[in-house]
Amino acid sequence: MPQRPSRPPRILVLSFSPIHCDARVLREIQALCEVGEVTSVGYGPAPPQVARHLRVPDSAPSLPQTPMGVSRLALRRLRASETAAPAARAALRLVREAGLGRFDMVVANDARSIPTAFAIADGAPVWADMHEWAPEERTHVTSWRLLVAPLMDHICRAYLPRCAAVTTVGDEIAGLYERRYGVAPRLVRNAAAFADLSPSEPAPGRIRLVHSGGAVPGRAIEAMIDAVKACDDRFTLDLFLVPGGDRGAYLDRLKDRAADCERISFPAPVAPGDLPRVLNAYDVGVFWIPPFNTNARLTLPNKIFDYVQARLAIAVGPTAEMVRLVDEHGLGVHSRSNETADITATLMALTVQDVADYKRASHAAAHALSFERDKGTIRTIVSELTGSPAAAPGPEAPGPEEDSQR
Repeated sequence: MPQRPSRPPRILVLSFSPIHCDARVLREIQALCEVGEVTSVGYGPAPPQVARHLRVPDSAPSLPQTPMGVSRLALRRLRASETAAPAARAALRLVREAGLGRFDMVVANDARSIPTAFAIADGAPVWADMHEWAPEERTHVTSWRLLVAPLMDHICRAYLPRCAAVTTVGDEIAGLYERRYGVAPRLVRNAAAFADLSPSEPAPGRIRLVHSGGAVPGRAIEAMIDAVKACDDRFTLDLFLVPGGDRGAYLDRLKDRAADCERISFPAPVAPGDLPRVLNAYDVGVFWIPPFNTNARLTLPNKIFDYVQARLAIAVGPTAEMVRLVDEHGLGVHSRSNETADITATLMALTVQDVADYKRASHAAAHALSFERDKGTIRTIVSELTGSPAAAPGPEAPGPEEDSQR
């Protein structure tokens, strides 16, 4: 146990993401700000509650994409590539120039930030929060698979055993990290904060479907659109989509695909914290994603927990972690495949009574599937790594035997 500091622990959170709209990192920072003084480093404006934010230039890639960086990756000079990305160099410079001294702990979000976190930590404990299975993050992209995947594997192999704590999003991915790298991650799910809501009243003659997330190719959004177009007039679909890195080109193609169906709409996206309240007006939260890589096959995304807090029924594809959650709590239905015909058949089998029952099940599970449980894990990690008594979990934090996702 570290020596207990006489002040709140000083914590640095590093994420090569636009933190102000990264739901997982925002929840992490919120929990850490309750027990310590937090400095964030990442893209975009300052997130709420932090003591200070060091903004990485938006133009600085988080991978070594310079000509020299690509050459190093191609030659498998992996050690030299660890902090070679422009974003990593910018983060190290910003921390050095800020003159903040040594932190009590450093949090690295995702594998690409771990070497930079160790360079900043200067011997302080590092907690690695692995949002997904890092070695196969984008292996469906040939250049990523050939050049970047070896670097991610190297970072995990070299650094994860040195981390004072490792967390990830679900049991299946935790098992992959344990088998390949010999670490046993704790679970910090993508759960949303508890929302004090009740299931909304049904709309006569309608089953109101909703999907929220990024407009990113590969997520079978076309299949959802086509399935709803094939459903009868009871079904409507609203898609709350954030444009992807293509400046909205894919989102425009989706709108064109749905243009001949007045039952499909594209409302403006809303902030992560507002999603449960906005989605509460709907009946069924939907999500299908083809298993194009390991992370897609094992995904348990933010949106599923947003749907629970919105008190919605849930309809998903045959994805292992989502199916387990839906079945364990009786939250809804899942199709046999991600094919449009199976999606349509799954939706068409829903009755108004089914939807009402599943919405009540979401209401019953809302506390158990909220971030409050994961916050207990975060407080335990901070207490263990810094010795801070303020971070010790309170009486409501669950023990391992109480966590239904273990």
